[in-house]
Amino acid sequence: MSDTLSAPAGAGRASAPPPGSASRRSPARLLKPLLLVALLVVLLALPLYVEEFWLRTGFAVAGAIVGAIGLNLLVGTTGQLSLAHAFFLAVGAVSYTYISGESGGLGTRAALRGLELPPIVGMVVGVLLAGLAGLLFSPIAARLRGIYLGVASLGLVFIGVHVLNTWTPVTGGFNGRSVPEFSLFGFSFGNDDPQLFVLGVPFRAAERLWYLGLVLALLAYLFARNLLRSRPGRALQTLRDSEVAASVMGVNVQAYKARVFLVSSMYAGLSGVMYALSIGSIAPESFGLTVSILYLAMIVLGGLGSVAGAALGAAFVTALPLVFQQFADVLPLVSAPGEGGVAAGIAARYLFGLAIILVVLFEPGGLAGFANRFRRRGRGSARGPGSGSPSAGPASASSTTVPDPSDPPAQGSSTR
Repeated sequence: MSDTLSAPAGAGRASAPPPGSASRRSPARLLKPLLLVALLVVLLALPLYVEEFWLRTGFAVAGAIVGAIGLNLLVGTTGQLSLAHAFFLAVGAVSYTYISGESGGLGTRAALRGLELPPIVGMVVGVLLAGLAGLLFSPIAARLRGIYLGVASLGLVFIGVHVLNTWTPVTGGFNGRSVPEFSLFGFSFGNDDPQLFVLGVPFRAAERLWYLGLVLALLAYLFARNLLRSRPGRALQTLRDSEVAASVMGVNVQAYKARVFLVSSMYAGLSGVMYALSIGSIAPESFGLTVSILYLAMIVLGGLGSVAGAALGAAFVTALPLVFQQFADVLPLVSAPGEGGVAAGIAARYLFGLAIILVVLFEPGGLAGFANRFRRRGRGSARGPGSGSPSAGPASASSTTVPDPSDPPAQGSSTR
């Protein structure tokens, strides 16, 4: 007893956990990796069982996920409001189309120009040029904040639409131009040459693009997660909280703002290439202000600062109009264009507009905030009624409130 009373305060925090506690936690720790592996297996097997519509939708969602993650690094992680995401998407899409496309055509398209380089070269150069465009804009971004930065970035969208309409030999002008099919080392992702069968199922363009989108989205997700867990990622999160505090701590504010604009723009460039591949053509109206607003809606719905939340928000906003359009004949109040009622695209925007209002009012952390709330409830129920006993100590209570460094709470959200 005397030894216990003479022990220094807080010594209990460093003591070994009670016997059996590791075994009680191990199933919960193994559950998340098992669920991720199961999800990956399902995604890999989907082309064997689903129709072409769902595969095409999945590729469009994958492209949106890449762009949303990039925008979330800029807006959600560092707190820099940008409405220029559509411009950087256009840079990637147009660069890919010009570099890998063919020259000439019929009628008004006879003046089109293209370098006819391999598609992988067009994709890489498109991503790099989009990053360069973001880097060139970063000095302006370093001097502005909040709504002023948003208005300044909005000017890029207007410039981009004007260039798309007038630079006819490269962009095709008002009518746009077709996008060359993607291929890698002679293997085409846009047609049936060469023919490919897996378990008796023919793998055509939709199946091949599905796997291409899955790989690119997974790589973008893993890179962003690892970035936010690294030292530069923590510096970016410090910028979001307070630029003055970050400067005092030794963070080069302007340099990190430039770097995050570079990374975010490169994400947008890759997303633009995937978007062009998914619709098969580029046109000025495909990269207007509406696209930038939709990407902001994605990250707000998913959760500002959360990589997984950005992916969920992108899937919701991108897939919903397509699903409504596919099932317009069975959904109430939704109809095909020209048949009366509410068009599928308009109905989808009403729905996720309402979702944004509800998220801002009740869960600023977005879909990721809901997931974190259920996770904390699950941990609380797993600890049981004895978790509040003095033996648990302050350390056990604080360990449950430390957020994942890759998924910090959004600005304005609580950490309850």
